[in-house]
Amino acid sequence: MTKFSTFAAGFPINAKLACSAAILVAASSSAFAQTASSAFDVRGYISGSTAASAPSTVAPATTYNIYVAPSGSDTAAGSRAAPFKTIARAIKALRPSTTMWVAPGTYAGGFQNTVSGNSASRIYFVSTTKWGARIVPPANSTRDVAFDNRGSYVDIVGFQVDGTTSAGGKAWRYGIYNGGSYDSIRENWVHHIAKTIPCTSGGGSAIGADSYYKGVKADIISNVVNDIGPAGCHFVQGIYMSTSGTIKNNVAYRVAEAAIHLWHDANNVIITNNTVTSSGTGIIVGGGDYYFTTAGANNVHVYNNIVYDNKYGISEQGKTGTSNTYRNNLVYQNTYPWTLKNGLKHTGTVATVPGFVSYSRTGTQNLKITAASAAVGKGTSTYAHATDIVRRARNASTGFDIGAYQH
Repeated sequence: MTKFSTFAAGFPINAKLACSAAILVAASSSAFAQTASSAFDVRGYISGSTAASAPSTVAPATTYNIYVAPSGSDTAAGSRAAPFKTIARAIKALRPSTTMWVAPGTYAGGFQNTVSGNSASRIYFVSTTKWGARIVPPANSTRDVAFDNRGSYVDIVGFQVDGTTSAGGKAWRYGIYNGGSYDSIRENWVHHIAKTIPCTSGGGSAIGADSYYKGVKADIISNVVNDIGPAGCHFVQGIYMSTSGTIKNNVAYRVAEAAIHLWHDANNVIITNNTVTSSGTGIIVGGGDYYFTTAGANNVHVYNNIVYDNKYGISEQGKTGTSNTYRNNLVYQNTYPWTLKNGLKHTGTVATVPGFVSYSRTGTQNLKITAASAAVGKGTSTYAHATDIVRRARNASTGFDIGAYQH
């Protein structure tokens, strides 16, 4: 099915990740809350915030709205009063300028979307409570991917993809797979994917944006990915990018191979303000096993990332270009911290402990940085996202911090 995987210069490839945070939506006892200003308002996406204080909506108003809830029925109208029961059924009702609102609850994964929006009329999949809509393996899985999107101009926002408990059929190798163009995958939690699969070149990943179907310009922003792949398996990755786009504000830890991996046709990628730990490799920048181009990974900019306690830190592999840049990263306690090619140098690097609130390689992690962290104020505003992983503004007055969290 998906064409991800293989390996770069002796290092196999693919992706996955995770974290935690309870977030709220609008105050109501019903699954879908009504507000005065809109049929359904999900701006309260920051823990402890209100809709009024949140910096932005997760989706602008669209012409059409579809609703999904565990108490619904797939023979219903898909309205707020009569929601569908499954995401798979709701996908059949999609068209440009549609938002699918998915209420908290457990939903069978293994579905595929092939419907596209357009530049003026995007399609939004939205979990109404951040991580509240939990996608799990179905009783009899026939697909090895949880959430398969082939549509373009699509946003996937706020879901939890949980592969902890396997069911019958194929084991999941992929959490969120994206083959479309101009898509955005944000604020999702993808965890315990591909933990029990055989370690083969078939690969696997938590979140992937692929060029195999000619997809371009994917944005992977503010996701948490953890516990991905069998320990020591070089073919399973956290965030896997084989096209153009951005990878910003993500947290990834305990990934079998690379927390963030570029391969195949990856080029023109911005990798900023991610925090990656406890994995085989922190960040791999490379190209090979091409689909449509042989240029290699070029025009890749890696800024403001925390890369801590991995075997390899930041590593160029396969074919890479001379226009890649590496600035203001905190890279520490990696066995092999840097491997760059073509005579490239990294600048502004911080080489000391990151100062997390709490860190355990095998246990619970809180990868927020403290006020005393060496990452505070040591980042650059260049290519940085306006807000951090939990939507706090990056503070230009005290300096941009390195990593997913602004202190």
